[in-house]
Amino acid sequence: MLNKFRGSLQPIMAKIGMTFASLGLSANFCTTVSLATSISAGAVYAMAATATPTTGFILPDIRFSWLYSSIIGSILLLISGFFDIIDGSIARATKQTSKKGAFLDSSFDKISEAVIFIGIAAGNLANPILCMIALSLSITVSYVRARAESLGVDLKGIGIGERAERLLIIAIIGMVPVVGAIHWAIIAISIVAGLTLIHRIATALKNL
Repeated sequence: MLNKFRGSLQPIMAKIGMTFASLGLSANFCTTVSLATSISAGAVYAMAATATPTTGFILPDIRFSWLYSSIIGSILLLISGFFDIIDGSIARATKQTSKKGAFLDSSFDKISEAVIFIGIAAGNLANPILCMIALSLSITVSYVRARAESLGVDLKGIGIGERAERLLIIAIIGMVPVVGAIHWAIIAISIVAGLTLIHRIATALKNL
């Protein structure tokens, strides 16, 4: 769904890509930074398991270390998403797009997504079974697109829950200072990913 807005943002992203390229940063470097930042986010989410209950004046009975893990992890996730977007802009700005870079970007995307869900489950920020369901649906959504495109059917932009939307749900809701917020984010992701999966399968079958 966010792909529909990227066209209007393309001039801005192109300027940012040129700026980063002028600093000597390559697309593959940004792709690697995106992966490293997402791994850091997953690790921070997992640290929530060490939280201890405390009582505060503004937000009583909230696990503050849990809260910090949730907020910092979500901020890192947003930073990871930024670098994931900007790597393509740098490649286009420097005219260095390649199959190798595309393969690296796609592979790192799946690794980072898995790390995020594993971190959330390990940190007890959401039910581990629900995290497994959300991760399975997310990976299947990506696989269906890749398989369909290998057969000549373009599924780009099909569905309401592509990778960017799924991670954005976690990042935004993860910064809400409410216990169990990410748990509900995982439920929302499972729903939108499931709907996207059905939509993509139906679209692929219709065009094959």
